[in-house]
Amino acid sequence: MFENLQSKLDKAFKTLKGQGRITEINVAATVKEVRRALTDADVNYKVAKDVTDRVKEKALDRKVLIAVEPGQLFVKIVQEELTDLMGGEAQPINLKGDPAVVLIAGLQGSGKTTFSGKLASYIKKQGRNVLLVACDIYRPAAIDQLKVLGEQVGVEVYSEPDNKNAVQIAQNAISHAKKTNKKIVIVDTAGRLAVDEAMMQEIEQVKKAINPSETLFVVDSMTGQDAVNTAKTFNDRLDFDGVVLTKLDGDARGGAALSIRAVVSKPIKFMSTGEKMEALDVFYPDRMASRILGMGDVISLVERAQQAFDDDEARRINAKMRKNQFDFNDFLSQLQQIKKMGNIKDLLGMIPGMGKMVKDLDLDNASFAPIEAIISSMTPKERERPDMIDKSRKRRIALGSGTSEQQVTNLLKQFDEMRKMMKKMNQMQASGKLAKMMK
Repeated sequence: MFENLQSKLDKAFKTLKGQGRITEINVAATVKEVRRALTDADVNYKVAKDVTDRVKEKALDRKVLIAVEPGQLFVKIVQEELTDLMGGEAQPINLKGDPAVVLIAGLQGSGKTTFSGKLASYIKKQGRNVLLVACDIYRPAAIDQLKVLGEQVGVEVYSEPDNKNAVQIAQNAISHAKKTNKKIVIVDTAGRLAVDEAMMQEIEQVKKAINPSETLFVVDSMTGQDAVNTAKTFNDRLDFDGVVLTKLDGDARGGAALSIRAVVSKPIKFMSTGEKMEALDVFYPDRMASRILGMGDVISLVERAQQAFDDDEARRINAKMRKNQFDFNDFLSQLQQIKKMGNIKDLLGMIPGMGKMVKDLDLDNASFAPIEAIISSMTPKERERPDMIDKSRKRRIALGSGTSEQQVTNLLKQFDEMRKMMKKMNQMQASGKLAKMMK
């Protein structure tokens, strides 16, 4: 989502970096370009002006003009200001109470129900018993959707399809949670329009009746400045505790998402990308600022890997690699683990310097499909011993996978190169050379 903003900010910084001699005029010109980049990305104009005024003030206070690398120092200042703009530090979700109740609110189509499922999965992984509550009494499909998501993540869903009283359903759900020892209750409410007075009154009544420990406002990042205006309207009525940004994998300008924190003075707590239940991240302002500036986000990448990869499977794979026994079965297993981490393009963008390299590439998890098809078309013996795959076997595998013989050949060649590299690393490790190189 922030690729366009990243590109324009990079261009703005070049105004400063490209000068042999730095002057106050250079700094002023760069600040102007940064402000334009932010407003073009749909950041609220007043917010963009406040940020860039502070950037200019800090830049001059820190004597950027006489710094050895003024361009880098200027980027650092912009990173700090973007971090402050988005809240400074990550804010945890409040799960106090017995049970702790989380109320989910937002507009129609903002991704509330999907987020509710993701949040249930996220909390369940922490070892807590969760109950999902279907309080959308207007859209029957919402109840069915929540049940499907609940089944996916292994969480019970409480619903009363024939009851048209949202307040009563929420209260009954909490009573059910107490009886069944559920420690966290997530209440998914009906999507509503901010101008719909009757529905706004309903969610106010639900909140008053169940007294949630946390009220989260879910906002579609693709809706531009309307997202900021809606957040303000909901906050005036609900006084919510935090914001959830959804659809961050979209191609909108994204700047409105940066403005929300400044306008409503409430922290962004989570960000959601895609439909997979694992695609939910705690919102870290400093990490997001780094990603916007093309610096990557290695910490989040590692955290996603830790969540996606099974420890026992990782140990098994590591043992096979050490014995030079890594085969296509193991390779397929690793591919499937990587896919759990999210969109491959987003993941590559978390690696410093890679964001600019992959932004124009058409990369997604569907890119793995031909590889998976080829491996799936191999016999068990062929997966274990790829060296036995001759020309006739390649032809059969290509036909079975819907790919070409050349694609099969290329995969076998790349896999062979990978195994040679693993063998070389094992030999270096055994001789102690690897440890010396890493010192």
